[in-house]
Amino acid sequence: MRASVLLEPGRIEMQERAVPTPGPGDVLVKVASVGICGSDTHFYREGRIGDLVVDRPVVLGHESSGTIVAVGPGVAADRIGQRVSIEPQRPDPSSEESRRGLYHLCPHMQFFAAPPIDGALAEYVTIGSGFAHAIPDDMSDDAAALCEPLSVAIAANRKARVSAGSRVLVAGAGPIGIATLQSALAFGATEVIVSDLEPRRREMATKFGASSVLDPREHDVAGLHVDAFVDASGAPSAVAAGIEAVRPAGTVVLVGMGATEMTLPVQTIQNRELVLTGVFRYANTWQTAISLERSGRVDLDSMVTKRFPLAETEQALNADRTPGSLKAVVRVQE
Repeated sequence: MRASVLLEPGRIEMQERAVPTPGPGDVLVKVASVGICGSDTHFYREGRIGDLVVDRPVVLGHESSGTIVAVGPGVAADRIGQRVSIEPQRPDPSSEESRRGLYHLCPHMQFFAAPPIDGALAEYVTIGSGFAHAIPDDMSDDAAALCEPLSVAIAANRKARVSAGSRVLVAGAGPIGIATLQSALAFGATEVIVSDLEPRRREMATKFGASSVLDPREHDVAGLHVDAFVDASGAPSAVAAGIEAVRPAGTVVLVGMGATEMTLPVQTIQNRELVLTGVFRYANTWQTAISLERSGRVDLDSMVTKRFPLAETEQALNADRTPGSLKAVVRVQE
């Protein structure tokens, strides 16, 4: 099979590799679409994110969909032919975190495209059968792949306690910010305010239903008094300003991967008794993601601004540098 391999930062090579064999409990998926995530671009450009370092060749890509073409021992053969959205996680079911239902925090996690684990920018991948989620016939391959970033947004909104009548501030109108905006509205938020430095991304936020959009350089958000603030930017200034915008007993959720350390307004957090938490990955989100997309309350296909064949993976990884780009997708079989 063909695989797009990151050999070292800034260097992608197309290779021929053996098609993987599904082990016990696994399925073999013929990959259709792979979304490009900010983590992929960081690995491509800088060769690391925090403690995860590219020190050997690795296949990137963890937002993916495809069709089951073979099954391993213990998996019913009638799954062959199913179109699926892949939840790109292999937790250890015996870990304490997994046994507590927090499998996404398993310390022994094997996650697609988290070095040294290979990801989905290849013609075939294997995954545990329970993490290959069947999708309806009317869901596109691209939308099925983007159930992954939508799952991040769902996890963020759950932690933010967004419900009917909530007022929400989202910092950052990239793919996660737009998915968070859409899912917050689907969860019943009556007002979702989005801030971003980039005019085109603010336009995107308006298109996807933001109640209002702000340029943080021109608007002080401190007086917004929102119920929840979700940071999808990773910018220390956005985090600090967003915390000041939250009403007493509100919630702050940090999603954007930015600075390793930052200064926070501790007195505000303490005096207002704010709940401050983060989102790293997700658990038990896929059926919600599929349902939201299928119902039309979330539009994943419209988030795709450019598509590339597998041979143009490098161009896909640089698509975020094009003004107006939101989400690039690699069509693996084209």
